[in-house]
Amino acid sequence: MEAYCVKCKSKRQMQDGERITMKNGRPAMKGKCPVCGTGLYRILSTK
Repeated sequence: MEAYCVKCKSKRQMQDGERITMKNGRPAMKGKCPVCGTGLYRILSTK
């Protein structure tokens, strides 16, 4: 899964990605940037 890294300022492939549910009930992917190690999040559709 690709997500935008704010530190690298580019899209990166998520490392150790896992599907989570946010507090508001929406699904998301949570992982790490393989280059700098910053946390990456991508909100998924509810379908």
